[in-house]
Parts: sequence; structure tokens; C-alpha cells
Amino acid sequence: MDSPQPYSRRRLQVVADADPGALARVVERFQNLNIIPRRLTAEFSSNDTLHIAVDVFGLPDEQLALIVAKICQAPCVLNAYWHRLD
Repeated sequence: MDSPQPYSRRRLQVVADADPGALARVVERFQNLNIIPRRLTAEFSSNDTLHIAVDVFGLPDEQLALIVAKICQAPCVLNAYWHRLD
């Protein structure tokens, strides 16, 4: 069994209230760290929530955990987590 790569491609999934400021709060976490995501998508769902996906590559797990912790501090964020894409 292969061990996970410490710097693999990851996707941040965020579910937030239908607040236009939620997208800015997620993006600013990357801007503050001078990180340009590989891909960013956002979609409003039928239950009045915003689903945001951010793909990144080359970040250590510790840094990813800190980003999620900061994003989860925003009152409009309902849930946020990372998962591997590779």
C-alpha cells in the first residue's frame, strides 16, 4: 500500500450560507498566504446554501488544516473540509 503524498492535489469543500461575502472570505485566506488556487468554483444550491470548491497543489497538511480552521471561524460557514484528489 502506498503512503499518501504529503504534497498532493487537494480540494477544499465549503458549505456556507447564501451570502456573497462567503466567497470573499474563502478566497481571502488564500490571498493572505499568496497562494493562487488551481481552480475555484462556487454554486448556489436549491436549499439556499453556497457550495465552494477550491483546488490546490503543493501545500503541506498542517497548512491545509490551518486554512480550514480560519475559514470555519466565519459565521456564514456551515462546514469546511479537505480531501485528496489524487
